[in-house]
Amino acid sequence: MQYDLGARRHIALTAAMLAALAMADARVAASPLPTADGPLVEIAASQPPQVSLRPTARPVAPSGVAATPLRPRIRPEQQAPAPAEPSVSPAKQRAFEAWIAAFSVRARAEGLSQVTLDRALSGVEFDPKIVQRDGNQSEFVTPIWTYLERAVSDARIQNGKAALRDHAQTLARIEGKYGVDREVVAAVWGMESNYGTFRGERDIIRSLATLAFDGRRGAFFESQLIAALQILQAGDVTPEAMTGSWAGAMGHTQFMPTSYLAYAVDFTGDGKRDIWSDDPADALASTAAYLKRFGWVKDQPWGLEVRLPTGFDYALADRKIIKSAQAWRQLGVTSADGGSLPDHGKGALLLPAGAQGAAFIVYRNFAVIERYNAADAYVIGVGHLSDRLRGTGPIRASWPQDSRPLTYKERRELQQRLTGAGYGTGGADGRIGPKTRAALRAYQLAMGLTPDGYPSLSVLNRLR
Repeated sequence: MQYDLGARRHIALTAAMLAALAMADARVAASPLPTADGPLVEIAASQPPQVSLRPTARPVAPSGVAATPLRPRIRPEQQAPAPAEPSVSPAKQRAFEAWIAAFSVRARAEGLSQVTLDRALSGVEFDPKIVQRDGNQSEFVTPIWTYLERAVSDARIQNGKAALRDHAQTLARIEGKYGVDREVVAAVWGMESNYGTFRGERDIIRSLATLAFDGRRGAFFESQLIAALQILQAGDVTPEAMTGSWAGAMGHTQFMPTSYLAYAVDFTGDGKRDIWSDDPADALASTAAYLKRFGWVKDQPWGLEVRLPTGFDYALADRKIIKSAQAWRQLGVTSADGGSLPDHGKGALLLPAGAQGAAFIVYRNFAVIERYNAADAYVIGVGHLSDRLRGTGPIRASWPQDSRPLTYKERRELQQRLTGAGYGTGGADGRIGPKTRAALRAYQLAMGLTPDGYPSLSVLNRLR
């Protein structure tokens, strides 16, 4: 499996959907948390990372395994409601068993032993719930302010501070070895599994085999299944203990099997890279190692909330436009409290909800977190949670809560209408990426509108 945040933007990384965050409110005293058994909803305001702020080198994975992000990402329109209970016919199960037999031949060619295959695949059954989860689609997306309210709740902060205290020595050693702030590692842990509370309980082999056989991305999931079997053959975990999310993400910080092979570390020194056990040391160290290998810069923040002056040129809110702190100061950009903008190196201006919402200067570490999950909301969630764990305050700016994100159909319509008006978007796939934002800014400038590149309903209505 090979996918990355630019050309492979159709898949990403996380393991929790916002509906599960709300469910966890009722299940866990203190926190609206994601479960490890459902994909995170991408926020409509997200945009892909730009090369100038991304790590410049992609590490070579061991044993010929391609370096990859951690989890497959589903499109925003795929948020899954609670589905009806599916069933599997005898014919379907027989077809699945035939596929397993053919797959085993391919797996043997990849160096897997018959002993490993027999132990892991004997008696495995097709799981129709998995295919239903993978294919279920929802028309709507969640506003970033709603996402952040749940992702960085008071309870999540409280639980995170407790986790920092409980694992202080381990996190200090990890920070010392990898140079990744302990609060950032803890924030990823909190976002991915509520500090280990929701690691996922599904049989990874069954899930991956089902998706490889009957899912939308068969080749991708077959590569993940091969990797999972390689993990079993290496003896890091037993088939019974290899559990995780429905899409194959595993452990405290939700690694996909190929990413496990490429990046997981044995921090405890017991000869196993154990990201599944109650002891989170290997999982947390693996997360720090992952971030470090993709270019984490010590002592640099992920980003800073800023205040923009009256009359600011919103066309500068583009991830391709990188400026020094001095250059941003000269344009009137200040810190959120109105003070002088600190110098943390060059950064880009991000407006995740357009000109009416919060503004951030984001740095290289923002792009590193994007390797975990490319949605801007997720990165801001991890970054802001890590800041709150350090004791900083909430985001100061207000959000345009009287507006709503465009639906998938509306985003496609926006792209079609922009293209029809002479502002090419490079296609109408419903994803608001750099080309669509550039076309939208050009249209906004031509119409005398604020050129923030934000796909609002008001702009769509004007195009109509």
